[in-house]
Amino acid sequence: MKARLLDSDDFRRSPLIDPTALSAALGVAILILLLALVLVLRRVMRLERRVAALTRGEDGESLERILGKHLERVIALGVDVAALERRAGALEAEGRHAVRRVGLVRFNPFEDTGSNQSFALATLDEDGDGVVITSLHARGLTRIYAKAIAGWRPDAALSDEEAQALAIARDQSLGRANLRDRVDQGERRGRGSRPAERAEA
Repeated sequence: MKARLLDSDDFRRSPLIDPTALSAALGVAILILLLALVLVLRRVMRLERRVAALTRGEDGESLERILGKHLERVIALGVDVAALERRAGALEAEGRHAVRRVGLVRFNPFEDTGSNQSFALATLDEDGDGVVITSLHARGLTRIYAKAIAGWRPDAALSDEEAQALAIARDQSLGRANLRDRVDQGERRGRGSRPAERAEA
């Protein structure tokens, strides 16, 4: 029975798939794919326009150009900062040799003079290099001495006042404490003299 069906002329004359229908189906599928491709391309173009609008600068420049300009500015700022660091380092090195530490001690070495007109003045840089100047004032004579200081060490023996001035210059808090003590002493002396002035009046 099967042999009869396979060898029959009717089977040969009528194939299972119609070529015309197959061509039509393929054409419809291709058309659908083309329409889908067009829709996808339109959506991609819309997204590109939206991204370009969002990333466009005030002057209408693209995000790439804006980022490129910012990168150039960052590089220029890095060069400027490096130059400033070099200048700051040079100024700091020079500043160490400027007079930054000062110590002053006023005293009265003679009984016939008053008001502590004699003084010892220490002026040094940050490394302890400088000079100590001493002025001894008397009624008929004033003498001035200078002693070099290198690395906080004098080239000659220091008097007590000179050593105190050097210590004040080395530790600035000592100078402030010494100044406060002198101010307090002056205020106490002023208060003590007021009753006597009133009694004389």
